[in-house]
Amino acid sequence: MPLRPVLAFALLGSMPLAAAPTKEAVIDAMKRASDAFVEKAAVEGGFVYYVTLEGRRLGEGEATATEIWVQPPGTPAVGEAFLDAHEATGDAFFLAAAQRAGRALAYGQLESGGWRNSIDFDPAGPRIDQYRNGKGKGKNFSTLDDDITQSTLGFLFRLEAAAPGKEPAIRDAIDYGWPRLLAAQFANGGFPQGWTGPVPDRATVKASFPTYDWRTEGRIKEYWNEYTLNDGMALTMTETLLRAHRFGQKNEALESLKRFGEFLLLAQLPDPQPAWAQQYGPDMHPIWARAFEPPAVSGRESEDAMLALLRIAEVTGDEKFLAPIVPAVKYLESSLLPDGQLARYYEIGTNKPLYMQRNGKAYELTNDDANLPDHYGWKNPSRLDLIKQAYRARLAGRSVDELLAPAPVEATAVEEVIGGMDPDGLWITTHGTSEERLVGQPKFAVGETYLSSERFAENLRLLSGYVKGLSR
Repeated sequence: MPLRPVLAFALLGSMPLAAAPTKEAVIDAMKRASDAFVEKAAVEGGFVYYVTLEGRRLGEGEATATEIWVQPPGTPAVGEAFLDAHEATGDAFFLAAAQRAGRALAYGQLESGGWRNSIDFDPAGPRIDQYRNGKGKGKNFSTLDDDITQSTLGFLFRLEAAAPGKEPAIRDAIDYGWPRLLAAQFANGGFPQGWTGPVPDRATVKASFPTYDWRTEGRIKEYWNEYTLNDGMALTMTETLLRAHRFGQKNEALESLKRFGEFLLLAQLPDPQPAWAQQYGPDMHPIWARAFEPPAVSGRESEDAMLALLRIAEVTGDEKFLAPIVPAVKYLESSLLPDGQLARYYEIGTNKPLYMQRNGKAYELTNDDANLPDHYGWKNPSRLDLIKQAYRARLAGRSVDELLAPAPVEATAVEEVIGGMDPDGLWITTHGTSEERLVGQPKFAVGETYLSSERFAENLRLLSGYVKGLSR
């Protein structure tokens, strides 16, 4: 006969509940995982995206045996996870791992002051660049694309603050790179996609729509020297400048942040499409970038710009940085696709979603999403609800940072992450299907096993968050 409900609950209440993972057990797992991952995946303290168990090393394509990746989720992302672990535990083991990653990044700093997407420790490597240490010859273009220089410099600021003066190479890289980043900021507060030296002086004008035929006119060959917000640049630059201010005690960082906020105000396009473009020319018209990146209003970059403005408003205390948000949100809400997503591009004038189709090696503009190339994010989940919450929080005097902070880590998630480690302490991923794609690298065989820097960093951060919560 089954137990009556009341009796069943009484018996369950008397049973001992499974104990949550202890702080000591979680820290032990963190150290085992870090030891194992460094042993298998690190080169000179740095990392690529993926390392297969057969020894292939992959970034955006095959990496050499002496190469590491700068672009997230490469070396800076793993270094940040080690710093999270050090902050949570106070264990010097994790700080040392972060410092090795920092020294690896400092090695590959360009003469122009920033970084490119990879670093090769072999002076004869195929992707060697013009490192300021004199051990390379090649490109000297410091890039702000894909959070490369921002994530690196931001990580180094945080790393130096964790152990001031302990790593001269890291301090030197900051002191060399920081003024060169500032010299790459235009008078209107914007930044180019990258730099080799200081940017030219220009008149400051408000963004507007081109009066010429943007489909065939107004192309700028070296678009990378122009103002950009591509690929999350508004948020990544904001975070880097905030870190320079927070960890570097640099007054000029706050001034640079204010100027960047002023640029975002200037870059908002007029009605009836009061949002932001991905790329702007000297006259602040939206312009072409790559062949599949047309002049247009950009859903993703507009959301990034609003989140950046919310953070800038909070840090500076200047409410003028909130002014663009209400009209931009209303416009983007009216532009949502039937599935609730935002198109990456909306056509100037018509506001129709704008896409590309491949015709051989060429791209053709279209409003039809039936045959999209799969190498690019043509549609993105909307973050407008989050932006509205953050806006209301700011008006009420609450912290935007607190709203954006991760939720407390549950014990069940910790158990799942620790349970996913193999006996050696590795988190091993098995490639599922031939259709499965990975960031920058789709060429895995079905069933091929590999280590992922992104997975390692996410898991270590999760465990660190749990330990930090227990410490509170």
